[in-house]
Amino acid sequence: MTRRTTVAFLSGLALVVTFGWVAFPVALYVRAEQPLQFSHEVHTSESLGLSCEDCHGFRADGSYVGIPGVAKCAECHSSPVGETAEEKRLVAEYVTPGREIPWRVYARQPDNAHFPHAQHVKQAAIACAECHGSHGKTNQLRPLETDRISGYSRDVAGFSPVRFVRRPGDGMQMRDCEACHAQRHVAATACLDCHK
Repeated sequence: MTRRTTVAFLSGLALVVTFGWVAFPVALYVRAEQPLQFSHEVHTSESLGLSCEDCHGFRADGSYVGIPGVAKCAECHSSPVGETAEEKRLVAEYVTPGREIPWRVYARQPDNAHFPHAQHVKQAAIACAECHGSHGKTNQLRPLETDRISGYSRDVAGFSPVRFVRRPGDGMQMRDCEACHAQRHVAATACLDCHK
């Protein structure tokens, strides 16, 4: 191979890799801002001391609540407690009129999957951060990135184009569930235990 051919090949390779890692994700995902900013950091701070389950808990039947309704916010925010513009918007636009906040869901499960949160959080004592990363320590909500093809959040596929090692919060694919079960020596289960 001549020097000119080598340079052309390496330039082409660099262009393809750059497109694959930078341009393609930008084209593949639609970004949408959350309707309201929220600080998990403030709510989980020592002064307030809330845990994930205080807002994202379980119903009496053990099913997962998910994102809490505005009634949960109203328990503390019937009127503004702090000075932020976002909290004032929360009270004026959602709490006072009793209108639900149209949150964009980062971790919506695929329609063909069933994930029992109570079994994993209560019985197996798995911390929320193991699957959701440091989301509970963030000071503001990032935009939701939705795959134009599948319709699922980027949180499901993960943020790294090459996942040699999964970091907490970097995707929730079937292989992540399988790896977690293997790491904890949980016996293999039937397909229909997790899939509808």
